[in-house]
Amino acid sequence: MNSLNRRRFLKTSSAGAALAFAPAIGRAGVSANDKMGVAVVGVNGRGSSHIQEFLRDDRVEIRVIVDVDEAVANQRCDDIEKKQGTRPTPVADMRQAFDSKDIDIVSTATPNHWHALTGIWAMQAGKDAYIEKPVCHNVYEGTALIAAARKYGRMCQVGTQCRSSQAIIDAVAFIRSGGIGDVRFARGLCYKRRKSIGALGNYEIPSTVNFDLWSGPASYTDPRLTRSRFHYDWHWQRHYGNGDLGNQGPHQTDIARWGLGIDAHPSRIISYGGRLGYRAERNDDSYVDAGDTANTEVSIYDYGDKCIVFETRGLDVAESADEELNKLFKSTSGNKIGVVFYGTEGYVVQDSYSHCYVFDKDMNVVREFKGGGEHFMNFVSACESRRVEDLNADVREGHLSAGISHLGNISYYLAEKNLLTVADISAELAKIPSLDDNEATLQRTVQHLQKSGVDPDREMMALGAQLDFDPEKEVFTNNDAANALLTREYRAPYICPLADKV
Repeated sequence: MNSLNRRRFLKTSSAGAALAFAPAIGRAGVSANDKMGVAVVGVNGRGSSHIQEFLRDDRVEIRVIVDVDEAVANQRCDDIEKKQGTRPTPVADMRQAFDSKDIDIVSTATPNHWHALTGIWAMQAGKDAYIEKPVCHNVYEGTALIAAARKYGRMCQVGTQCRSSQAIIDAVAFIRSGGIGDVRFARGLCYKRRKSIGALGNYEIPSTVNFDLWSGPASYTDPRLTRSRFHYDWHWQRHYGNGDLGNQGPHQTDIARWGLGIDAHPSRIISYGGRLGYRAERNDDSYVDAGDTANTEVSIYDYGDKCIVFETRGLDVAESADEELNKLFKSTSGNKIGVVFYGTEGYVVQDSYSHCYVFDKDMNVVREFKGGGEHFMNFVSACESRRVEDLNADVREGHLSAGISHLGNISYYLAEKNLLTVADISAELAKIPSLDDNEATLQRTVQHLQKSGVDPDREMMALGAQLDFDPEKEVFTNNDAANALLTREYRAPYICPLADKV
């Protein structure tokens, strides 16, 4: 960062600085004062996409960029100025944006541990909020977000953009109208290569980052950063992220719930898997990857008369022996990100954000649905109309879909040291009622591990706790330790309130 930009950042990002905006003429010749002011919080990764989406909408103007990395914040402001004609103000502390009367909308793509508190603070300040998925880092945060949105009358959209995809809207309508008969089971997939994030160790925090603000609600771990790459790899450390079950999962489990017509939490949950294969890749039994979320995980969610299974595979997906899934996804190799709905008369497969196939029982394609959508524009339109029902992905939907991930991870976290042979896991799964073929799914998972050089009876999987959950009260009825993981310990002053305290 050059000295001029650094002085500009420090001048506008100090804790007591006031934000001021001069009237300007923006795109389409509309006065900036007639536009809704936007603050984008967290712009190093997904936040850059938020910026591009808001730049496409002449009803808004980006006025503040919030990022704890001053170099990133200034670069984004420079880029926006070239496209928008006015330069946003860069700040490090999001509370400055919330205090500004010139901000109407807060859009956040921070690390997961900040999602809920950012949204709650924004709505308490009278701002509408767009929150990336997962909308919360734990279950109780999601409930608090719903309470805040309703109490303060704010629009709160979740970044599950498939809710605005015409292909998926049409496919869901087709499923729910009986297009493939009776449908009670859906399988979500995240077969996506995730390499090791590096050895567990002690690494320096980037000098441009305000680590106190970055840590926020999470406990402060300075001077110990245990992963080598500061940005993005927090996804695979549960202190901040939720693994791919919570990263990719909320997209697919949201579609699965939607198609199945499920409007509640599951009543029974169990997961199995582990962080496997990285030692085998290095031929080093002592290697410890810095991540502590599962890279191989199967989670079974029982809703009584319906069921969702979500499968995470982070090891090599170049080849697959999954004959049925290969046919349904028209591929024997590469990533498989999507949802399969199993009906009595056929299948519906969502294989991208803008495409779905319909198969008959003989696995012949009989129909396709295509078309994307405008998820951010839908949010801005709801901010104009002030009608919650205009949101395609209201916070409650986001909470239920993120909750699936959190409940599955809780099962795994409670028993991650409960390492079992494949035969032992098979015997236990045989006792669990499920609309899936539990044994077939286990064996497909084992085959995947073996193709990646993992001996599942040597580098064993963990079988999680079987948990019974009360969907209304949002508590586990058979495990007190699991209830403790429905929330977290917060660090003052970054305390996320419970729903009755928002």
